[in-house]
Amino acid sequence: MLSRVADSIYWMSRYVERAENVARFIDVNLNLMLDSPEGVDQQWDPLVNTTGDHEDFERRFGRADAHSVIHFLTFDTENPNSILSCLRSARENARTVREIISSEMWLQLNKFYLMVTSAASQPANIGSAHEFFTEVKMASHLFSGVTDATMTHGEAWHFSRVGRKLERADKTSRMLDVKYYILLRSVEEVGTPLDDIQWAAVLRSASAFEMYRKQHGRIAPKEVVNFLLLNREFPRAIHFCLLAARESMHAISGTPLGTFRNGPEKLLGQLCSDLSYTSVEEVIQQGVHEYVDDLQTRLNQVGTGVFETFLAFKSPVNRPKNGRAAVA
Repeated sequence: MLSRVADSIYWMSRYVERAENVARFIDVNLNLMLDSPEGVDQQWDPLVNTTGDHEDFERRFGRADAHSVIHFLTFDTENPNSILSCLRSARENARTVREIISSEMWLQLNKFYLMVTSAASQPANIGSAHEFFTEVKMASHLFSGVTDATMTHGEAWHFSRVGRKLERADKTSRMLDVKYYILLRSVEEVGTPLDDIQWAAVLRSASAFEMYRKQHGRIAPKEVVNFLLLNREFPRAIHFCLLAARESMHAISGTPLGTFRNGPEKLLGQLCSDLSYTSVEEVIQQGVHEYVDDLQTRLNQVGTGVFETFLAFKSPVNRPKNGRAAVA
């Protein structure tokens, strides 16, 4: 497969997954506003910090509030990681590989992009924002389902899967960090009903609330971390995502599992092994933020390795460092 084709398919999937996860970040914060006993403007600034766009936001908007943050992360065309910018980049990448992807994929991505573009032209209404972000999440789910159902599960599909799973693992790790940078106001609130509400919000942000309750029942912070980080069966858990990405990486190269032929295979193998032999008690002892921060660094290294091994070429779409998107 041409590196240009692999690159476009890989980033098409990453951009769609990124758009969905930005919607998840915002939606969980909107839901927390309903349960918060006091003013919540201070929650919006850490949300921008969590997505990694705080410097650009502060330069352009200054103080963070609900309106400015929602606009910046959703419709701002100057922010390369806004939902609208991600979908524009995904659509452009899909356009360059129309002969590889299915017509159903192209039609769904177009429909998704036009839905968000139409919403961007409407006056902002926080009251109806939850419905919009739910539509974004469902449109992404539909694109993923159409991809799996209509695309031959060959090399191109595996590049799409690697992109989607790496992006999802990264964003699930950031959702865990949200608890420490947005939700937890003081140590006095640990173990209180508000603390339970906040952990439930973290689960809902990953569409994990019902599956968690079926498996563990009562919400407990240690079990939430275990479920979202180490679970091998839940599709948005970090361990699950990395196992799937490793499987597709080996399918692309033809290298047997348990061995490696290139950098990203080695890094993914090490990550999966570490997660397989790590207990949630060890994670908590080290510190969830510290563990997640190291995990995000290693995920960035995997992304860089995928690019250098399979995708390196001069592209018409700019590729910033650490997998961050920018539209030319």
